[in-house]
Amino acid sequence: MEEYKQRPPYQQNDYIGWIERAKREETKDKRLCQMLEELKTGGVYMKMNHPPSRKK
Repeated sequence: MEEYKQRPPYQQNDYIGWIERAKREETKDKRLCQMLEELKTGGVYMKMNHPPSRKK
């Protein structure tokens, strides 16, 4: 949760909207897992390179 809160509000909104727009529950789960992995890893946002979130 801490990594999520450290992201800018537009990224937080993007992630939530992207997950919620999925029609199937399995797609929502897949997107949630992707978000959690990106937050854990750092340096990635929606499968794109994101240097400001890179972990040190």
